[in-house]
Amino acid sequence: MTSGLRSLPPLGVLLCCAVVLAVCAEASSAAGAGACWSPGVASCADCLRRGPQCAWCFQEDFLHGSGLSRRCDLPENLRGRGCHPEFMEQSEVKVEVNATLGSTQVSPRDVSITLRPGSDASFIVAVKQLERYPVDLYYLVDVSASMQENLNHLKTVGVALSLRMMEHTSDLWLGFGSFVDKPVSPYINVHPSKISNPCSDYEIRCRPAHGFHHVLSMTGNMSEFTRVIKRQRISGNMDTPEGGLDAMLQAAVCQNAVGWRPEAKRLLLLMTDQPSHLALDSRLGGIVVPHDGLCHLENNVYTGSTRMDHPSLGQLSDKLLENHIYSVFAVEKLQYQWYEELVRLLPGSYLGKLGLFQAPTLIDLVVDAYKRLLSEVAVSVSVEDEAVSRFWVSISPVCPHGSTAKDRSCSGVQPGQMVYFNITIGQHSCAKDGKDEDVTVLVRPVGYNESTVVRIRSKCQCSCGPMGRCNEDDQSPCIDQEQRSDHGHLKDSKTDPNRNCRADGSNVDCSGRGVCECGKCVCDQSRLGIIYGKYCEIDDFSCPYEQELLCGGRGACVSGECVCEDGWTGDSCGCPTSTSVCQSPDGSLCSGRGKCVCGKCVCDDPEQYGELCERCPTCQNPQQICKSVDCNHSQRLSHKEVEGFNTTCAPFADSINCVSERVSSGRLVGTFLSVCALTVLCGLVVVAVSRLLMQKRLRSPGGAGGDGGHHCPGKDLSYIPTINEKTVTYRRDWPPDHPVEMHIQVPKMPLGDSWQF
Repeated sequence: MTSGLRSLPPLGVLLCCAVVLAVCAEASSAAGAGACWSPGVASCADCLRRGPQCAWCFQEDFLHGSGLSRRCDLPENLRGRGCHPEFMEQSEVKVEVNATLGSTQVSPRDVSITLRPGSDASFIVAVKQLERYPVDLYYLVDVSASMQENLNHLKTVGVALSLRMMEHTSDLWLGFGSFVDKPVSPYINVHPSKISNPCSDYEIRCRPAHGFHHVLSMTGNMSEFTRVIKRQRISGNMDTPEGGLDAMLQAAVCQNAVGWRPEAKRLLLLMTDQPSHLALDSRLGGIVVPHDGLCHLENNVYTGSTRMDHPSLGQLSDKLLENHIYSVFAVEKLQYQWYEELVRLLPGSYLGKLGLFQAPTLIDLVVDAYKRLLSEVAVSVSVEDEAVSRFWVSISPVCPHGSTAKDRSCSGVQPGQMVYFNITIGQHSCAKDGKDEDVTVLVRPVGYNESTVVRIRSKCQCSCGPMGRCNEDDQSPCIDQEQRSDHGHLKDSKTDPNRNCRADGSNVDCSGRGVCECGKCVCDQSRLGIIYGKYCEIDDFSCPYEQELLCGGRGACVSGECVCEDGWTGDSCGCPTSTSVCQSPDGSLCSGRGKCVCGKCVCDDPEQYGELCERCPTCQNPQQICKSVDCNHSQRLSHKEVEGFNTTCAPFADSINCVSERVSSGRLVGTFLSVCALTVLCGLVVVAVSRLLMQKRLRSPGGAGGDGGHHCPGKDLSYIPTINEKTVTYRRDWPPDHPVEMHIQVPKMPLGDSWQF
């Protein structure tokens, strides 16, 4: 790669860099808009289905000549290309709460939401825990032969339970129903002698096997409840599992027969010592019809037991929630693990472990289940079956102080406290036909007889303004000249069909970047960006960038040049046309020392600087300069002559006599150098004169014997050398190891001279 670039001429390198930058700019733009724009987007509906962040511009002249898909983009990108906000169709999310409906436990009761694919909306549901509730308790008892002893213990429960529950409610009603299994083979013995009396082998009279028998509707008469329990007899079947789930669904949906009260807390107590059949188990008996979830009681006997399969756990869960019923399972220790897995799939369920169904133990279980279920507040959200795959739901509980948050629930809630649930509903997609639809979602607090109804308006189509025009028919076929007129002026397409595709003064169709179809330019698709305009003369990639924006975001790129908006100029529209930014506090531009270029001051003199050329170390006060010249003997100068010498003196021309010399920085420097040279010369003269005077004094008569003279007596002066000779050897690095000798002679002071002190 490096060697290849070295072989390129400078122009080739620049072109290569330009292409790389353009591709990078395209990639950066595509990263933001890639989620919206796609060549396959051909309509407003297609655009909005790509996500809530996308918008469709239905402005009629938007990006004239480009493809329809270019109308789909992020709102900020559309605005940057000239689409006005009032011409944008985009995802609109609304949440409206109907506060007119009163509520005791759950609020709000009614919420309306407008969604589009990819969008979501949130709202708060508040659930209040009341202090005392009316309670409906329905006993659903397995009466197979193995439950004989347990059934006997149950006969003493009614009155004792009523007295114990008085601590928590003053209004307790009880009901009763029994079940065994589906009365078909292989679940029961179908021998004629066994059908009417399954216990004939033990010489005991038993009831015939049955799927569900409703025995006693809700009543507050404890004596009646005890009397009905005492009349109950056991039955029998063949296999181990029982039909408990089948009977639970009937007890939940047959509200009129059972007598559930609308204002009461509803508890359904299932008592059994065996596991239960699940959905699809009925295939062994040749029953393949799924359960319809409806009530099928005739004379209080379940008639659909031999025709429909056992309900699924999901179906049973929905029916319990729909009818605001808590389920309580009282099972023996051997079956505890099986039901432990079961209750995890049934919201609002409680599991109790019993050794024997003795009255005190059973009463404690019911009371504990009631307290536990009421202290745990949870919500369930159900969507219509046909729309469940197109929506998603998220629930976040906000529990009161001291309670514990779990998945969609709060535990340990005390009476009088409020629990809040932040619920978010989002839309994945539209229906197959792509039309708008209305969907109802129910938010049910588990076990409460109040709920929140959420009405979702799913918008999958576009309105595109009051006129309903989305400008999706731009690619309509040509119309003959005889059938079309343009404001009364016929276009002669036979003589020059492409004349409307050429700009004034150009002989090239669509600026050479598109094709002319039906008298309109259809611009080319470029990998570098968008080409558009009536003549395909505008694009978003071939002009200079400033701060990563084409034309600085202040203009349009037309024919490779930036056409700037009002108030801006320059190659990349980066220069403001206003000079207000260059104005000094005194009102002058650049302090009178420069020019305003591209919104910045350019000073006239390099010695002047600052944002407004306000700093000038060499400048003096102009009035002092003008007054420093004495012109008493000259004539008074006019304004024009003063400006010729020094423009700074012009404001003071009326207050001074004249200006006789021009002060310049060059003259100041010359004067300074002249003074320095004169000073040095005078110093040298003084030194020379001083030395001559000193030598003259020393040579004067009597100078040798004057005071201060010193010489050496007692020696032959002829032997004293007058020159000191010394040979000095210097070592140089080149040539190596060849020292150089230098002979130096230094003259000594004559003996006749003496030192003067």
